[in-house]
Amino acid sequence: MAQITRRKILAGIAASTAFTTTLVRPARAAGMVVSAMVTDVQEPWALAFLPSGGILVTERGGKLLQFENDRRQEIAGLPQVYDSGQGGLLDLCLAQDFNRSRRLFLTLAAPQSRGGAGTALYSAVLPPGGTRLDGMHRLYEVAAGGRGGRHFGSRVVDMGDGTLVFTTGDRGQDDLAQDLGRAEGKILRIAYDGTVPPDNPFVNQADALPEIWSYGHRNPQGLARDAAGQLWASEHGARGGDEVNLVVKGTNYGWPVISYGRHYSGTRIGIGNAGPGMAQPQHYWDPSIAPSGHVVHTGKMFSQWKGHHLVGSLNSDHIAVLNPHSQGPGGWSQKRIALDETQRVRDLREAPDGAVWFASVHLGTVFRLARG
Repeated sequence: MAQITRRKILAGIAASTAFTTTLVRPARAAGMVVSAMVTDVQEPWALAFLPSGGILVTERGGKLLQFENDRRQEIAGLPQVYDSGQGGLLDLCLAQDFNRSRRLFLTLAAPQSRGGAGTALYSAVLPPGGTRLDGMHRLYEVAAGGRGGRHFGSRVVDMGDGTLVFTTGDRGQDDLAQDLGRAEGKILRIAYDGTVPPDNPFVNQADALPEIWSYGHRNPQGLARDAAGQLWASEHGARGGDEVNLVVKGTNYGWPVISYGRHYSGTRIGIGNAGPGMAQPQHYWDPSIAPSGHVVHTGKMFSQWKGHHLVGSLNSDHIAVLNPHSQGPGGWSQKRIALDETQRVRDLREAPDGAVWFASVHLGTVFRLARG
C-alpha cells in the first residue's frame, strides 16, 4: 500500500480552491516527529486509509472528504445526518476486502420522523476514481432513538468473518444500557447484509434483541481489534470512570450499576465499582480523560509499543499509551504523548507503515506521528 507523504497531501490541499492551508513545521518529542497531513477539516471524527495511498475523513457536520492524487474531493451520496450535540456523521471503516469490493461502512446519527435521532450503520460502495457513493444501504438503526444530543457511541470494526461490530451509547438514559430489549448502551454484531449471525449470544432469548453482542456500556467511542483478533472498547464514564474493556460475547460491563466514577453532581453511581455478574474494566481513568479513538499497535515502526493501547483524549489534550503488561494506577501503566498537536484527539489509526495518524478536533487537522 502506497504511503502518503506529507509533501504530497499538503500540495494537493494548497492547490484546492475549497479551502486554504498553512504548512506546519513538524514537532518533535522523544524520538518522534508529528507532521500535519490534512488541515482545515471541520470537526474531524474518523479517518481511513485507501489502498491507493489516499485517505478518507468524516466531518461530524455531514461531509465525507477524500484526499488523493494531490486534491481534496467531497464524496457525495451520503444519507441525511442529525447534526446536533454529539450527533452527526461519525465513524468510517473500510471492508477488509475493499481492494476488491470497494465497500465501506459509515455510522451516523440518523434523524427520525418522530423527532430526535438514533445511531445508524450504513454500507456503500466507493467506485475507483468516483466522487459519489453507490449502493447506499442502511444495515441497522436504533429503533427508538432519542431526543437528546448525547451518547451516540458509534465506532464500527470489521471482524474479518463477514460480520461487523459497532457501538451505541446510552443516549443519556442510563438504565437503557441494562435493558436487553433496547439497543442503546450496547455493542452490536450483524452480518455485512444486516442480518443477525446465528451465533450471537442472545439469539434464542425472547426478551433480548438478537443483535446484541455485549451490554452495560455508557458511550463507547473507541473500538479496536488486536493482533490476536480480540476486540477492545474504550468508553466514557461520567465524572471519572472512563474504561478500557476486553469485549467478550454476552458480557455485562455494568453501566450504570457499577462504575469507578461519580455522576457530574458528585453523587454515587449505582452500587459501587463491582457487582455480581458484571465484568471489571482492564483499565480505568479517574479523573476522566474522555477517551475517543483506540489503536492496539502492531509494533511496526514503534517496536516498543507492540501490543500497547493508544487512546485519544478529548478533554486533556494527549494520547494515552497503555502497557497491558505492566501495572499502574487504574490497572495498566500509562504514558502520555502531550504536544501542541494533541488537542482534543477524536480518532487514532495505525497506518500500513506503522505510523499513527490522529485527528484533532480543536485544530481541524489530521496529523502523522512517526519515528523521528
